[in-house]
Amino acid sequence: MEKTITGYNLIAVWSHDGKSILLCRRLREPYLGQLNFVGGHIEPGEDGEDAAYRELFEETAITRDDISLTHILDMRYYLEDCYVEVWAGRLKHPVEVKGEENRLLWSDLDRNFFAPEYAGNGNLGHIIEIVKLEAPEICA
Repeated sequence: MEKTITGYNLIAVWSHDGKSILLCRRLREPYLGQLNFVGGHIEPGEDGEDAAYRELFEETAITRDDISLTHILDMRYYLEDCYVEVWAGRLKHPVEVKGEENRLLWSDLDRNFFAPEYAGNGNLGHIIEIVKLEAPEICA
């Protein structure tokens, strides 16, 4: 019998001018109190791209008309039987973000995203660096 692997996504959203990145302050575990990208569960049978846009809208009110997401990388956690799809995009225009799941905030990009206040044990910093290298048009 095949094991079910749980899917999640993280979505890195740059502001329309590329000067800040959208984060949320986690109100529950995992990473309670830490800053993270928005994201959530990929439902069984759901396409990863559809899941990313769905979670983004549910958590921020950002729509497909506001942003084009690019699938940047995947992380597989074999000991936890889960994987994370990482998506990134830059807003096409200013958007008022709002959500009830976590507190949303825009962060300057001159932060140490590898610091302990950021969720994922350095993953946020790594993701930002990968986007800069692989998809510079998103964050330039």
